Amino acid sequence: MAATDGGAGKRPHSVWLTERPPLTRKAGQPAGLDLDKIVAATVRLLDSEGLAKFSMRRLAAELGVTAMSVYWYVDTKDDLLELAMDAVAGEMTLPDESPADADWRDQLRVLATGYRDMLLRHPWAARLLGEFLNVGPRSTAFSNATLRVMARSGLSVERTSGALASVFHFVYGFSTIRALHEARCRAAGVALDDYFELVVAAISDRPEFAETMELSTRAAYAGEGRSALDMLDRDFAFALDLQIAGIEAMRDRPGD
Repeated sequence: MAATDGGAGKRPHSVWLTERPPLTRKAGQPAGLDLDKIVAATVRLLDSEGLAKFSMRRLAAELGVTAMSVYWYVDTKDDLLELAMDAVAGEMTLPDESPADADWRDQLRVLATGYRDMLLRHPWAARLLGEFLNVGPRSTAFSNATLRVMARSGLSVERTSGALASVFHFVYGFSTIRALHEARCRAAGVALDDYFELVVAAISDRPEFAETMELSTRAAYAGEGRSALDMLDRDFAFALDLQIAGIEAMRDRPGD
């Protein structure tokens, strides 16, 4: 499918919607270089250095080739970012759908937790998900799995997209904020637990934060050997249960 220019046929560009001619290796092309290796190196660089520092020149240096060698496999940097985004989507766990009596709630938890874990491993992916069409084969396989799981919930087809948006937008927001906090702590050389302790110490004797401190104490966020990650995991699990309970409640509620 060729890209179109202007007029009624204009559409967002995506590497997944644009056909490229088959690659034929030219003289001078580095031996052993292929698209899979380029995408894998892209993911490694994005993980280690972040999206802001990523460039085709930096990628070429990582691979030990020229930038033109990379452009032989992709037309633009954006195309490569889309490929990287779909590559990490392949890391997300899909539930075993073969048992006839499998609980859709457990399957949805597997999908939501896999999505969270991917966003925490690859914080750069959160921004790209908001900028690019997420229609690669691995991303689509994940989306199809969510639709099949929701079909088993008994929720009407008309409400399915809204239910999935509620669940996965929550996971996206929760994971993105957590990843940003963790990145800030790493940049400052401070452990997440130490950061939380510093915050508590700073606000514990300030009257405007009294309600927050009381709630935190009653919720046992501080002390008792619980780490900040334990707290975040517990909150995530409970919030996800609330999402699932909401789906069940709306499923049993008469439609408009």
